[in-house]
Amino acid sequence: REWTMRTSIVFLLCISVFPGFSQGRVVREDETGFAECNVFFPGQVPPEGFTEPFHVKICQQYNKEPRFATLYSTKDKIPLYSAFKFTKPAKSEEENWLVEPQVDDPENDLHEMVHEADIIGTVANLGANQALTSDYVGSGYERGLLNPSLLHEDDFQMATYTLTNAIPLSPAVSKSWHRDIGKVVEQALIPHCSKKDHLYLLTGAIPSSVRVKGKVSVPESLWLAACCDAPEGWSLGLVKKVNDENSLADITVRELEKQILAEVRLFKGNCGKDKQNQEKREAVLQAVSQIRSGEQVETADSQETKDSGWVRKVAGIVATPFIKLLELLIYVFVELVKFVFYFLWLVVKRVLGTVLDGLYNLWSGLVSYLKAITMVLISIPYDVGRVIINIFLGFLQIVQDVVSLTYMILSIPVGFVLHLAAFPYHSICAIPSVLKDIATGLGGTFSLVIDATATVLHGFYYLAAHIVKRFVPKGSSDD
Repeated sequence: REWTMRTSIVFLLCISVFPGFSQGRVVREDETGFAECNVFFPGQVPPEGFTEPFHVKICQQYNKEPRFATLYSTKDKIPLYSAFKFTKPAKSEEENWLVEPQVDDPENDLHEMVHEADIIGTVANLGANQALTSDYVGSGYERGLLNPSLLHEDDFQMATYTLTNAIPLSPAVSKSWHRDIGKVVEQALIPHCSKKDHLYLLTGAIPSSVRVKGKVSVPESLWLAACCDAPEGWSLGLVKKVNDENSLADITVRELEKQILAEVRLFKGNCGKDKQNQEKREAVLQAVSQIRSGEQVETADSQETKDSGWVRKVAGIVATPFIKLLELLIYVFVELVKFVFYFLWLVVKRVLGTVLDGLYNLWSGLVSYLKAITMVLISIPYDVGRVIINIFLGFLQIVQDVVSLTYMILSIPVGFVLHLAAFPYHSICAIPSVLKDIATGLGGTFSLVIDATATVLHGFYYLAAHIVKRFVPKGSSDD
């Protein structure tokens, strides 16, 4: 909890000190243009020929101002091109990587570039259409900036650190790409365009079938297209192969368009194709050739730079001790301020912790007391009702016992009288039945005697007949 609170305080301080921190905006446009970002194209006409449904046009905004335009491939998870204008070279670089929520979830209410960690769980399908930091971790590739941050300062530079401006590059190729593009723009292009504001720049990537973690396409080549839309205008294309960090080939814009897609047109009217100043273009190509060979390009400011170089060196030697002392004082002051804030935070945390613990205990006791009283009040009607029911049931039991006892007492004489009264009736009525039974018994005995006598006589007769047949000789029928 302490770490979370400290992080929140630091985050709030950053927002208050730097108004542009964690801000930006992504706007999806129709198929005809980039709205506010059309100013980054000559004649305010974007490149034509990119017609796939997975091509998303993004007007990259930061602090509510358009900074550059991007055509993003949700299939390859890399930008296909970024259109911008040179502002001024950066003095320092500070990485604060952002994402655009609307690329993954067009229906959400976030219209600014935000840190990825701040929207996890709040944006639907995060990472479905754009690459995330996790896609680069442990892959061997770094997030190379298609629109180099070193060509911009302040808010323009902050806006380049969005993952929709990132392409997977090896550290060596990423470093050489930024170095070459920076030198080409500052030493070859800017000095030969009479109106710097009329120099339009397109940097792009051609996707390959190689993918990082099966998701983000590694480009097979990088390119730069420049257009000086001035009275003495010219255009130029440069191509860098990713598999060769030292490669940098100059070609015409038309040849570059054929390498990207046959139907692609990068600049309106090929950016003065019919009225290009060949002398200017040759001067640009010569400067590019010098940069490619590692030579220093001479400009109008070079001599002045050489003349003032020794002055800066002497001034640096003299000022170094004071600068170091000032840095030490600033460091001590910052550490002291951090210590004071940390000490105050500890004091506030202890006081608030004690107060909150006391309030919590008081609240817990109050809740327990109210709960006990409520249970007692609820149990009173229940107990009274139970007593009344028990009294009523006891009364009914007494009544039942009295009735049973009365019945038992009264049943003794009544039964005796009834049995006594019924005795003569049962005695007299039994005489005919007894006489009948005696007669039946006598008749049965007589019948039994007769049957026994007849049976004995029949037996003797049968025995005599058998003896006669056995011993007396047979005679005639007359005998």
